[in-house]
Amino acid sequence: MNGACSNWSIKVRNPYRLTGRRGDETLMKMPRSKIITKIIIFALIVYAGISLITLRGRVEAVRGELYNVRRAVAEMEIINAQLEYEIEHYNEPEVIADIARSDLGLVLPGEIVFYDGGSVQGGAD
Repeated sequence: MNGACSNWSIKVRNPYRLTGRRGDETLMKMPRSKIITKIIIFALIVYAGISLITLRGRVEAVRGELYNVRRAVAEMEIINAQLEYEIEHYNEPEVIADIARSDLGLVLPGEIVFYDGGSVQGGAD
């Protein structure tokens, strides 16, 4: 072992390097942890995309619901304004006559009433 020891060298093999060659490039082996990380990131991106698509459908449904509620509120505001007018003018003869006609179906003496024959239900055959 005289001097032979100085010729020895220890070669550490890189676990990520393959021994084969493709052209001039050395092929590299990807570690499992990097592959798993990329799969997890891809799965999260797909999940986020699907969530956004379903969320968009929910938003559209809520917008439709909001439109219906706003329309109902507008109708209620009109009814409320009519009721406020009736309350403020409840003693006026015109308001009393309108309420008697619309709610009670009453008419003044000598007034002619016309009925629409098309609205009659359950006519004889």
